[in-house]
Amino acid sequence: MSIEILKADYSNPEHAKAILNLLNEYASEPIGGGKQLSDYVKKNLVSELAKLPNAFAVLVFVDGEPAALANCFKNFSTFACKPLVNIHDLMVSKKFRGMQLSIKLLNEIEVMAKSWDCCKLTLEVLSNNEIAKAAYKKHGFSSYELATGAGNAEYWQKWIGKQENE
Repeated sequence: MSIEILKADYSNPEHAKAILNLLNEYASEPIGGGKQLSDYVKKNLVSELAKLPNAFAVLVFVDGEPAALANCFKNFSTFACKPLVNIHDLMVSKKFRGMQLSIKLLNEIEVMAKSWDCCKLTLEVLSNNEIAKAAYKKHGFSSYELATGAGNAEYWQKWIGKQENE
């Protein structure tokens, strides 16, 4: 079995198709919201990501087949005064689960982040997604707390305007 992990090239049609297919699979599952990506998102996502100098995706191919995806963004930590990488989406296709691909993805992202002198990796995880939480803990992630007793950070959102995936 051959496993290839690479930084996606948004201009490569094979990579663009893999990003969209994997992200659509993720979105379609209950943990991803249970709805396929809208036609608007499918048509525009990769070209819009390509416009963002801080966006990058990491793909895993198993025997040439798209198996896993991480959509990431370089950002900045004001407290550390250094760059960071936020892992916005991380998914492993159902067919390839149990192969430790999420750990391989996280390892590759960490190597990239270190090469950019980043101070940390960040991500969000749903509180009931115990499988993902176990994988993240195995890789050294933990919930975010600035000081003991101050409480854990929570990820909140507020939608503004009409969403294209409605």
